[in-house]
Amino acid sequence: MSEVNYSEVSEFVFLGLSTSRPMQRFLLSFSTVFYVTIVLGNLLVVFTVVLDSHLHSPMYFLLANLSFMDLCFSTLTIPKMISDLYSGENKISFLGCVIQIFVLHVLGGSEMVLLTTMALDRYVAICKPLHYLTIMSPRMCILLPVTAWVIGFIHAVAQVASIVHLPFCGPNEIDSFYCDLPWFIKLACADTYRLEFMVMANSGFISTGTFFLLIFSYIFILITVWKCSSGGLSKALSTLSAHITVVVLFFGPCIFVYVWPFPTVPVDKFLAILDFLITPILNPAIYTLRNKDMKMAMRRLSSHFLNLRKIS
Repeated sequence: MSEVNYSEVSEFVFLGLSTSRPMQRFLLSFSTVFYVTIVLGNLLVVFTVVLDSHLHSPMYFLLANLSFMDLCFSTLTIPKMISDLYSGENKISFLGCVIQIFVLHVLGGSEMVLLTTMALDRYVAICKPLHYLTIMSPRMCILLPVTAWVIGFIHAVAQVASIVHLPFCGPNEIDSFYCDLPWFIKLACADTYRLEFMVMANSGFISTGTFFLLIFSYIFILITVWKCSSGGLSKALSTLSAHITVVVLFFGPCIFVYVWPFPTVPVDKFLAILDFLITPILNPAIYTLRNKDMKMAMRRLSSHFLNLRKIS
């Protein structure tokens, strides 16, 4: 049965963000500029952390991992969207769609866990400063991102395993610019009520639960700092505001898409743009422009490369 269905639907067609050609040209320019900025901005963060010894600390190690994940997250969908806007093809193979869903959930699940570990890092740094280097040891710094990737992989396997054998007998238009579970399931020629509920429970409740866990953890940190030293509250708030901004920007669209998985309005497309194009730009901007150590490290690196250029 499944083999017949696979042969009937060999590819999917993306309806994209707009059918208006002028709007498509605008989106092509907009997404190209933003994607180039994402690549340069996040690579700059990664290379700065790797090359500058002053930034070899747990916080910046986790930040470099976040930038790498953001870069992968955007690269998964945006180059394909740019190509489709340019060529007008808007097609993806059945296997390509399943792979995109799988990698999307690996990255999404991993980033959720990584943001949680970054909250843990800030809790230890602010509330237990004397034990910071003991708790956030080099071994722990390696273990946390590895754990994030493993959890993301397990989450993705659980999601994709439930959909790969769905029957598809004709409808193949996806009302978006990338593949994801809600639209994929909607095209199946079967009763998918239980599967829709499972997706909502798995992705929706996990993203919502993680979001509120992070918000409560930041509130707990601020209350703890306020009780210990009211003077340190403003400094802690300044540090955590960047993290809270990233959390809200990342989890907001996820919660909307999966808690309300089959919306009747196109707002989910533009929330996806926020997740794939806007947030990956804001992350390096938030963590670099508001961080003295990062700005000083970038100046040192730029001076170093300028001196090498003069010598050569």
